[in-house]
Amino acid sequence: MDIPSFIDDTARSVAFLSRLPVPERHFAGHDGRLSRAVRAFPLAGALIALPAAAFAAILAAVGAPPALLAFATLALATLVTGALHEDGLSDSADGIGGGRDREGALAIMKDSRAGAYGVVALVLSFGLRAAAIAGLAAALTPSGLGMALVAVAAASRTAMVWHWSLLPPARRDGVAASVGEPQPAATRLALASGTALAVVLLLPHATLFSLVLALAGALAAVLGFNRVVMGKIGGHTGDTIGATQQLAEAALLFALALTL
Repeated sequence: MDIPSFIDDTARSVAFLSRLPVPERHFAGHDGRLSRAVRAFPLAGALIALPAAAFAAILAAVGAPPALLAFATLALATLVTGALHEDGLSDSADGIGGGRDREGALAIMKDSRAGAYGVVALVLSFGLRAAAIAGLAAALTPSGLGMALVAVAAASRTAMVWHWSLLPPARRDGVAASVGEPQPAATRLALASGTALAVVLLLPHATLFSLVLALAGALAAVLGFNRVVMGKIGGHTGDTIGATQQLAEAALLFALALTL
């Protein structure tokens, strides 16, 4: 592997997936496409999660109430990403829930206004993830909690690449189509590295059963969502890619909190 190019891909992925500042040198001569850069999504996800994970570990170490810790951690994580994935979840829920047909669903998803389905999806996502993080805070050491949050972040960004690679684009003029389709080799590296990162970070703090159940839950969430998306709009969009991250993250946190 060409290390300098992988570092560039990691920096570009961090910039695409968050509001964190990235040095301009990593974009010199770059055409804006992410076909190869998706290989770095798992590592970028882990890096993006570091501020919130460290914050959660500090709050746990000083004895903060679990519910306060959970919502404060989610607040910081959302600020770091600019609510990018939450926006995708909201738009996807509105389009899939409110669209009568493919064209109607895609039109709703393109509308920036939030509807009832989107609001409900966000409430459920934040509520479920907060409850799960609070449960993990009570079950794990501060360092274990931080490691678990980084592992979940890496695995959920891996799920984005998987969803993106499995489905065709629903429209040719969307954001996802404009940045290119994931290269097969980049997809394989993302799947392998994301799974490895999650296992390495979680295994010292979780049982093998909880780890397997968490990964299986994320797998089921992505495959189930893929089926719904294909049936409704016939492919992925930038919104469904973001929604996949939220669904995978919720599934991972839920399974870990249930079994630890």
